[in-house]
Amino acid sequence: MSEAHTPEFVARLRRDATAQLAFFRNSLRPDGQLAALTRDGAPVDGPQELITTARLVHSYALGHLAGAADCWPMIEAGMQALWHGHRDAEHGGYLWSFDANGPVLSDKLAYGHMFVLLAAASAEAAGHPDALRLREDVTKVITRHFWDEDAGLMRDEFRRDWTVFSDYRGMNANMHGVEAHLSAFEVTGAPLYLERAGRILSFFVDEIGAANDWRLPEHYHADWSVDRGYAGNPMFRPAGTTPGHSFELGRLLIQHWDLAGRPEGHALRNARALIETGLGDAWLPSGGFAYTLNFDGSVRVADRYWWPVTEAIGAVATLLKLGGTQGDLHWYRRLWDTAFDLFVDEEDGGWVPEVDENGRQRERQFIGKPDIYHSLQAILYGLHDGVSHHYRGVSGRLVES
Repeated sequence: MSEAHTPEFVARLRRDATAQLAFFRNSLRPDGQLAALTRDGAPVDGPQELITTARLVHSYALGHLAGAADCWPMIEAGMQALWHGHRDAEHGGYLWSFDANGPVLSDKLAYGHMFVLLAAASAEAAGHPDALRLREDVTKVITRHFWDEDAGLMRDEFRRDWTVFSDYRGMNANMHGVEAHLSAFEVTGAPLYLERAGRILSFFVDEIGAANDWRLPEHYHADWSVDRGYAGNPMFRPAGTTPGHSFELGRLLIQHWDLAGRPEGHALRNARALIETGLGDAWLPSGGFAYTLNFDGSVRVADRYWWPVTEAIGAVATLLKLGGTQGDLHWYRRLWDTAFDLFVDEEDGGWVPEVDENGRQRERQFIGKPDIYHSLQAILYGLHDGVSHHYRGVSGRLVES
């Protein structure tokens, strides 16, 4: 990584991470609610959503560990909201959204619960006194309701009282389950977390990826056969394949391999296959990635969002940390050039989430600036030398040496 990370470039990344953290502090309102933000940083009225809360806790815990100032109020507000707002004291689990009057959307989704576990692990790494309580509680909920021991995978969705209302199964919640469980393992060393992450990876990489030319179908039936005709929410459950998830899963596969003691096998080869297939299939001539692909790798939806670029940066940075190739270095530089050209808002802070075919900002799928999680990780995980143990690795990375 030394070729890519000149002192000037590292300073630029640190400035952007600091600007992101400054921008998203606007999420904290006087009443303690964590709000979504407009493009210029004004809080948006509306219910507080679980992934907003959990991702802000995770991100500001990373910022705190990295040495950024004034992260603790964000962590504290998020932890209070998770326990006293999202947590369902009646039925257990965590509600998707709430406002001053109580629950708004009350379904229990695996996707959201994986981010609660991630937030708990990150808060625990940062030293929050309530993090252990949160991690133990959400782990019990995951074990009781979402984890399918026979399949070694996560079930997706229930009503508030845990009534089953669909047989949908999806890759996205499982992939974030890998992320959260590896993070919990890094904090605790508890084998359960590493074992579950490994079982999920084995299915999606060794079985699904290998059988589909290293392209990952998103949607499944209850028996975990691929549902090729599924088309749900165009943002969270789009039809076809989502190459940004191949970048994420490839990086997570390497993280798991490292935490498991670097066993012999095909983990590194398979991770590279996932990452390189996504890069080759989805890259657009004008820069950035097509959001979704057909099952043969052809472009399905050419819309360009910030988060696939951030995840490709993280994946390629991980390859470079293991030695990499000149091709990896070329991709790393190209990805960061694209990020700064199209998505990084160096004036106001934060990343613009969506651009049109001419590279202009637009708000079709994403209103405002919804997220710090992807883009902050792209910087902080890239700035340390390891491919795992991220909490330890990010320590002090935003402090000027």
